[in-house]
Amino acid sequence: MIRPPAQRDLADHVAAVQRLRREYARLPAGAPVRLAKPTSNLFRFGRTPAAATLDVHAFSSVLAVDPDARTADVGGMTTYEDLVAATLPHGLMPLVVPQLRTITLGGAVTGLGIESSSFRNGLPHESVTEIEILTGSGDVVTARRDNEHRDLFHGFPNSYGTLGYSLRLRIELEPVKPYVHLRHLRFDSAAAAMDALARICSDGVHDGQRVDFADGVAFGRHELYLTLARFTDQAPWTSDYTGADIYYRSIPRYAGTGPGDYLTVHDYLWRWDTDWFWCSRALGVQHPVVRRIWPRSLKRSDVYRKLVALDRRTDLSRLLAHYRGRPQSEPVIQDVEVPVERGADFLDFFQSEIKMTPVWMCPLRLREKPAPGTADRDVWPLYPLEQDRLYVNFGFWGLVPVRPGQRGPLHNRLIESEVTRLGGHKSLYSDAYYTEDEFWRLYNGDAYRSLKRTYDPDGRLLDLYAKCVGNR
Repeated sequence: MIRPPAQRDLADHVAAVQRLRREYARLPAGAPVRLAKPTSNLFRFGRTPAAATLDVHAFSSVLAVDPDARTADVGGMTTYEDLVAATLPHGLMPLVVPQLRTITLGGAVTGLGIESSSFRNGLPHESVTEIEILTGSGDVVTARRDNEHRDLFHGFPNSYGTLGYSLRLRIELEPVKPYVHLRHLRFDSAAAAMDALARICSDGVHDGQRVDFADGVAFGRHELYLTLARFTDQAPWTSDYTGADIYYRSIPRYAGTGPGDYLTVHDYLWRWDTDWFWCSRALGVQHPVVRRIWPRSLKRSDVYRKLVALDRRTDLSRLLAHYRGRPQSEPVIQDVEVPVERGADFLDFFQSEIKMTPVWMCPLRLREKPAPGTADRDVWPLYPLEQDRLYVNFGFWGLVPVRPGQRGPLHNRLIESEVTRLGGHKSLYSDAYYTEDEFWRLYNGDAYRSLKRTYDPDGRLLDLYAKCVGNR
């Protein structure tokens, strides 16, 4: 085992676990519990009543990297930015690295994550081999696929901290090369793009070249791009999208050109973070003058999210729109998974009813296989996707003008209904509007309640519906 810089050793970790258990035991039995941590990538800005907090800063370090076994032991509150910094010097990376630097490993596992390697490596929780969890009952258990806590291991993804908190995770790593070569393919219809995506993800090859990463962007009904990328040992040049140039704007520019584009593997992993995909434009950061004076160190998704959180708390943008006579808007910030064969249907609906662009497209296929005699939904029961089926994650984040006479979150409810109709699922990191019956039908209420009875019998942690829909 090699210890990366600024890591905590195992003895420190064990001592921190014992301190956290004592701190948790001292909390009032009926008081809500929250984690005291500096970052969040959730987009639920509802009421935040006073709550007892747990200090989890001690669990934000990489404990060890084993380059021979290709594994890492990592504190649950460790950001992927720090995790990647510890693994890349060994020529390794996590099997899936979510797009934003300050997503934590524990957050990606309990709240789900995705990126362009997901069509071959699944979701982040599928590369976890064991999780040390502080449960709602105050116990600390180590859950694996094959031990007495295997039900918690498989039920932890999509539980959003309502069954417990991850303190340490052991994850698989994969080898990388120094550079990534990108090719951008243009399509004139969603149907053609989805057909090509299904074929490419099945073959893992396009035009005789291996495909290690795949994602895409829909700029409009007749302008869609798939980005296919592969590791490479050499690059004739490398682009830089951390300063004046903007990654998503480079996609049409490089589409169809012979050499494509090249990035270092580090810059490829964080290509979306500098401009929070394209959401920095809403904050003026893409304006040439603003971009020149905005420090490079502050071109980061966590900075932008803090600005949005401040706006949601103060309601400033809504008030300014009102006084300027501009129409009010409904925030539509969602990621959804739809089977690839229904992907064109979803995009057609989205362009007709929601009319927001761009839209991110990222294919995924579950890596884990069900045990003999078990059903697909038993593998990851709280977010039941079918095995051996390719899905496409569609991500869209912005504001939609309120329609005349609109009452409530019309556009968000339309999206929820359409995703359900198409056999998909919606991530729960942002606002959700399901009825309680709908919610538990979609997210396997029976399995969740069984886990809750076992690992949080006194209900010290919030219920999943109360947290994700009730915004508590």
